[in-house]
Amino acid sequence: MINSTSSNEDPSIQESLLQLSTQLGHPLDRASVDRLYQNARDLLSHISSAPLTLARVAGTLLVYDIQTATEELQWFKAQIEQCLDEEEVEELIESIHRTDAL
Repeated sequence: MINSTSSNEDPSIQESLLQLSTQLGHPLDRASVDRLYQNARDLLSHISSAPLTLARVAGTLLVYDIQTATEELQWFKAQIEQCLDEEEVEELIESIHRTDAL
């Protein structure tokens, strides 16, 4: 199941991105979703990753895209490119969503 560089696309991820964008109040067209999906695949092309990790990266890109958080988006992409394996990617995504009470 580890496969980040195959030519086969996962239409369920793209459908989920379409639905999520609508739920977030910023419906995207198919071309925008395809672009997000391809960006996620490109970011993960240096490691082997499961479809769930690809979906999570694509979803994070979607949120940054909707929020037009350019600096944060560039930071996220740079961090993904530095990850050495899927576990690091997952830890990065978890750290973004974690709210630590100090």
